[in-house]
Amino acid sequence: MVSSGLAALGYQYINLDDAWAERQRDSAGNLVANATTFPAGIKGLADYVHAKGLKLGIYSDAGNLTCSKLQPGSLGYEEQDAKTFASWEIDFLKYDNCHTDGTSPQVRYPIMSKALLKTGRPIFFSLCEWGVEDPATWGPGVGNSWRTTGDIADNWERYPSHEVGHSPTLKRKLLGRWVDPDMLEVGNGGMTNEEYRSHFSIWALAKAPLILGCDIRSMDLDTHQI
Repeated sequence: MVSSGLAALGYQYINLDDAWAERQRDSAGNLVANATTFPAGIKGLADYVHAKGLKLGIYSDAGNLTCSKLQPGSLGYEEQDAKTFASWEIDFLKYDNCHTDGTSPQVRYPIMSKALLKTGRPIFFSLCEWGVEDPATWGPGVGNSWRTTGDIADNWERYPSHEVGHSPTLKRKLLGRWVDPDMLEVGNGGMTNEEYRSHFSIWALAKAPLILGCDIRSMDLDTHQI
């Protein structure tokens, strides 16, 4: 992120996604980082990322399990997990919508939103309920961004559904709030450079979060230029 020049251009978050944690909470009910992958823990990782002038994001789920079924979700543990994330100095939380108890996202997501605010640490709250209950109508009062569609794919045939899916919400943009049609697929190899340029351009026009989904350690010159 730093040596490629991306950080200097404004890319600032390093976001962990699903399966960063152990499969069980500890004896006190706290989430615990996978010891093999993160021997220094998430706080150690956060310290390293912050020393680079960047911010660290993490993932959880508004259900009993995450989407991978590999780690516990935060349902019923919202305050405890929010305190844990704040103690680790996390800056961003992606909050998914798998393995729920069947209640509406409009009921479950505000609980975590309030828990994060209660910690006193500014944590970007990314709602990921896939546009199920038109989050553009209630998401701005709950989080900083809201997913407008299901998961994106590195495939132009599947791409237009994401373009169309978030277009009606553009008029609802607010300061500090963004529509989120999912992360960018630029550089993953499934589309042409022309398609990737279109993909990136529409995200930019929509003022959507520009979250890089490729391996930036091995991106080619065309990807870097886009």
